[in-house]
Amino acid sequence: MHLRAGESVGLLGGSFDPPHAGHVHITLEAMKRFGLDRVIWLFSPGNPLKPAAPATLERRMATARQLLQHPGVLLSDYESRKGTRYTARTLSAIRADYRGVRFVWLMGADNLHQLHKWENWRHIMTTVPIGVLARPGDRAARHASVAARVFRCARIPACASRTLPLRSAPAWCFLNIPMRSDSSSVLRANGHWPRHMRENPQAAGKHAVS
Repeated sequence: MHLRAGESVGLLGGSFDPPHAGHVHITLEAMKRFGLDRVIWLFSPGNPLKPAAPATLERRMATARQLLQHPGVLLSDYESRKGTRYTARTLSAIRADYRGVRFVWLMGADNLHQLHKWENWRHIMTTVPIGVLARPGDRAARHASVAARVFRCARIPACASRTLPLRSAPAWCFLNIPMRSDSSSVLRANGHWPRHMRENPQAAGKHAVS
């Protein structure tokens, strides 16, 4: 990845199993609402909170390349190359590798709700600013999540969202944005991301989901 010191870069981590238009939507909204120069999709080798292994990294990234072609969005296998499976460790590594870059961790409201279950979640909150994207009216995670309560004094108002990359952690911003109904789990359940292909790296890109 070619990142320059002083850039504001959003990090959207996940399995992307499969990637879909909803991921594209929140990426473009995050770039606009948080004033980001770039967004990096960090493809996880596997989610420690999910029992089933995702499709091959090659297939997931090949599908994403067909789905998204934007000069400000990078697709990265950084976690696989660095050997990090946990967000806290990934953030420590990427900040050491790209000093001077202003990183913002991006997540949905569902992840904010369960953030306290992540390894070293307090370290995540105090390492980089956090941008939370939610459906309009989705206030449950903002008010009921452990992370939101513990770091309530670090929350900045939505009207100041474009200042988030410039702030020192802990700092987080909760934004309501129009959301798409796309879901990786629904696509898998409906057979649009067949299990037999998940086990076959040679099939990567042949049946890309749009």
